[in-house]
Amino acid sequence: MKEENQMILKFKALSENEGFARICVSAFLASYNPTIDELGDIKTAVSEAVTNCVVHAYPNQKGDITINVNVLNNQVYISVEDYGCGIEDVDKAKQPFYTSKPDKERSGMGFTVMEGFMDKVNIISILGQGTKVEMYKYIGECAKVAFGG
Repeated sequence: MKEENQMILKFKALSENEGFARICVSAFLASYNPTIDELGDIKTAVSEAVTNCVVHAYPNQKGDITINVNVLNNQVYISVEDYGCGIEDVDKAKQPFYTSKPDKERSGMGFTVMEGFMDKVNIISILGQGTKVEMYKYIGECAKVAFGG
C-alpha cells in the first residue's frame, strides 16, 4: 500500500498555462504507473477543466486557478478551482453543446468530456465566488478491481 500523496498547484488563468497544468499533473502521477490511456484521460479532463476556468471564470480580469491532486492507493482525486464569477446553472452548463459563449466558437462539451474520461465528476459553483470541479479516477490495479478489468 502506497502512502497518501498530494500536490497543490496555483497559477494564473491564462490560456498558455493549460499545457503547463497538464504536464504538472501527469508528471506527478507518473510514479503511480498509470496506463497511457489512463494518463491521457486525466490530462484531457484537466485540460478541459482549466480551459473552462480560463474562458469563463474571469470575464473582466485575470485570476488564479488552483489544482489539487491527491492519490491514495491508486485512487486519484483532482480538483480544479477558480475564484471567479461562478456558474449560474450547473445542470444547464453540463448539457452537451451548451455554451455561455456561442460567439467565441466554444463547443459546449467540456463537462461532457470530463465526465467521459473520469470515473466521477462533481461541480460545485457559487455565483460571485467561483467554481470547483472535482474529478476522480482509479488507475492501475485499482481500476481493474473496481471496474472488472
